[in-house]
Amino acid sequence: MNWFEAYLDEMDIVTILFSKETPSINNHEFYLHDGIQRHSLTVIKKEELVTEIKCTCKSPIDIELGKFNLVSDSFGNQTELLIGSVIRTEKFDQLYFYSGNDLGANYSLTETTFKVWAPSAEDVSLLFYNGKGTIHQMYPMMREDKGVWTITLHGNYDGYFYRYNVCVNKVWRDAVDLYAKAVSANGEYGVVVDLTKTVVPKFSKSLPSFKSPTDAIIYETHIRDFSIHPESGAKNKGKYVAFCEEGTKGPYECKTCLDYLVDLGITHVELLPFNDFEGINEISKQEQYNWGYNPVHYNVPDGSYATDPSDPYVRIRETKEMIEALHQKGIRVIMDVVYNHVYKREYSSFRKIVPGYYFRFNEFGLPSDGTGVGNDIASERLMVRKFIIDSVGYWVKEYNVDGFRFDLMGILDIETMNAVRQAIDEMDPSIIMLGEGWNLDTPLPEKDKATIKNTGKMPRIAQFNDVFRNSVKGSIFDFSDQGFISGDLRYNDNFKTLFAGSIAITEEMDGLFQSPQQSVNYVECHDNHTLWDKLEISNAEESLETRRKRQYLAIAIVLLSQGIPFLHSGMEFFRTKYGVSNSYNQPDNINQLDWARKNMYENDILLFKALIAMRKAHPAFRLSTSKEIQKHYKWLAPSPNLIGFLLDDLAEIDSWDEIIVLFNNSVLPKEYLLEDHEHWNVVVSGDQADLNGIEQITKKVMIEPLSTIVLCKTKI
Repeated sequence: MNWFEAYLDEMDIVTILFSKETPSINNHEFYLHDGIQRHSLTVIKKEELVTEIKCTCKSPIDIELGKFNLVSDSFGNQTELLIGSVIRTEKFDQLYFYSGNDLGANYSLTETTFKVWAPSAEDVSLLFYNGKGTIHQMYPMMREDKGVWTITLHGNYDGYFYRYNVCVNKVWRDAVDLYAKAVSANGEYGVVVDLTKTVVPKFSKSLPSFKSPTDAIIYETHIRDFSIHPESGAKNKGKYVAFCEEGTKGPYECKTCLDYLVDLGITHVELLPFNDFEGINEISKQEQYNWGYNPVHYNVPDGSYATDPSDPYVRIRETKEMIEALHQKGIRVIMDVVYNHVYKREYSSFRKIVPGYYFRFNEFGLPSDGTGVGNDIASERLMVRKFIIDSVGYWVKEYNVDGFRFDLMGILDIETMNAVRQAIDEMDPSIIMLGEGWNLDTPLPEKDKATIKNTGKMPRIAQFNDVFRNSVKGSIFDFSDQGFISGDLRYNDNFKTLFAGSIAITEEMDGLFQSPQQSVNYVECHDNHTLWDKLEISNAEESLETRRKRQYLAIAIVLLSQGIPFLHSGMEFFRTKYGVSNSYNQPDNINQLDWARKNMYENDILLFKALIAMRKAHPAFRLSTSKEIQKHYKWLAPSPNLIGFLLDDLAEIDSWDEIIVLFNNSVLPKEYLLEDHEHWNVVVSGDQADLNGIEQITKKVMIEPLSTIVLCKTKI
């Protein structure tokens, strides 16, 4: 029987807990035994808790982890010193930070070296499993510097299923390697693989030039949604390789899938999370659905999108094939990543390998929950930061990913995000980084959070602009709330800067961002209601035709404003989720891209494509610096219902000398008087668009109800 418990809470602080029923401890003295000598511990604080007495003791030496340490008292009672909150101290972080790039299973034909960072572990073993999930070999690993455990096995271990068995505080836990490059079906085991077998020939070495994030036109979709519809025309519906299929046709021979993306002219596809996640049984024949925000293994593609999830190689190869197929069509790929939380902390390898380190805890010693899913990743800790940097780098180097969208980025810290940006820049500075900078309740100082408020400290990282979103369509939290496109005028003043990339257009005015490269302009994404479904609530009394016009007014604002336009797949053909606002686990009939619906609205899609083509053809719509915008941009507000902007003095940067863009949110036509008597070309008017000009006008122009007009003067 142990009379007390002892925990290491700092490198030189031991906390001892006694039950109040323990005989008097007033005269107790405590000692540390490190296997070599005995050291006296000095009691510096004594507290009475509800059922225990807590003694805080100072050690004359820093206590080394990984050794068997005992604590005894003057009466001969003793207990093993357990790992406490020491692992969340800055000193621990500094002492045990490992900078090597060789964690995980490092394979070659003749040997494989396994390395795992587990500084608080007393013992670690490598376990090999057979196909039935039974352990058939176990190898003790050796502790090296910085708390890294390692073993090198000679021979060819390609295809072996493995886990680590880690003992911390006398408790053994089996865990999948955090740095696993491959996993078995449903991620039960790590798998040793020879990545040379997954090489996909790269014929797309010359993607279109991409100089600034404002040159991007981002189109968000979900791998399953993209092709699962019965009329998608894809053979491999819902799979990675559906993105490789060309010539797919929907109803009445309409273009679908990859051919449709090419036809739209978008520059980047953003894919919802496709690293290994929980929520779908990969080997079940039952139809299941999940967005993918339940991350489990961060460096392995999810098996539910593979044609054979039981073969660890297939998901790797098919993910690479998908990305290469998009690259060959000139489309870059942005990966949605979820480094802010894990699926379930209790079952996570992070908790099993180094308990208490990878997650944040509040002042009561309980896991914090700013994410709303039960845990927050402690990105500010050095080995967590290293893991995120290593993981992002792996997707760039091994899979050729072109960008990253950071889910709930406000949970993460600024230093980590900037370190990720720096690491990416060293590989390819054209890789785009964007994230959700929402300010969430996590125990991190406000000044250190990667939020919109702190965007000035992250100049090379873009943020989703919620002010833009809410001003255009109304609040996402009040379903009936209206924005500018739905008829409300109270947000009008916001557009003075929103059209300008949300920067300060004068020295007297504050901007949300320092650069247009930081503003992700959007009105719809996978979250919340689709715009069509919101309009059905906020403008329920209006006709379908009126709501369609309002939707395209929003699309035009997104595509013609300075900043980075972000479009949700299907919004161009009025995507509906039938009123479901959070469809993360809803069936295909709610989430799928409805290619039959796309066929119904081909004429509307022509305007969508024309707006994209105009943005790509004219640099004036995608200015990359605040200085350029301040020089060329002027706010126009001729009436409450008619707002927009003028871009002038463009001779050196664009084939158009001047551009006027006006948005009319009224159900009545609006007249605009031109300040000069020169000829202007109308290139967009209502549902018509022609970059060569629809007609020429002078003196005044009439803007149709609920529509956009774009005028230009061309060089003589």
